Amino acid sequence: MSAVLATTEDSWQDLFRQYGQRYDDPKLVLFSGCGLGQSAMGPFYCPGDEKVYIDLDFYQELKSRFRAPGDFAQAYVIAHEIGHHVQKLLGIMDQVEAVRQRMGSTEANALQVRVELQADCFAGVWANRAQESQKIRPALCRLRSQVDAACHFADEVHWPSCRRCGRRDIHLLTHEHFS
Repeated sequence: MSAVLATTEDSWQDLFRQYGQRYDDPKLVLFSGCGLGQSAMGPFYCPGDEKVYIDLDFYQELKSRFRAPGDFAQAYVIAHEIGHHVQKLLGIMDQVEAVRQRMGSTEANALQVRVELQADCFAGVWANRAQESQKIRPALCRLRSQVDAACHFADEVHWPSCRRCGRRDIHLLTHEHFS
């Protein structure tokens, strides 16, 4: 896990540097049933302390319940949460919160879905850069593994295609939800 975190740090430090900005590394907190959170919550990023919290028991759930096994699916979870850290550093979280204050719950929920999709996009930026720099094995970068993981973490109320026929459908994800 620390190796994955290091690759996210390398990728984002380089990108931020290219644009004349500073990237502050987040911290990774691993726990297992210690009361910091419930595995039902899944992984999460806390902008107040700039830490990514991962319940190690969640990775078993990722394999068994979500059917998204493999190293890349686990790495993707971390990269997605780091995506939220990038949103914080870029000021996106503050902007979203300011707009959300003026919205009703339906619109605010739709905005949160966009925030999650952007974190997915940032995870994809990391995956691409890590693969190009050979920091992750190309065999780990399978689209199906990433889509499985992303789909299961998405709010299925807004991603009903995730539940159709018990499978994730790349065509439905890309055409239904990104247009």
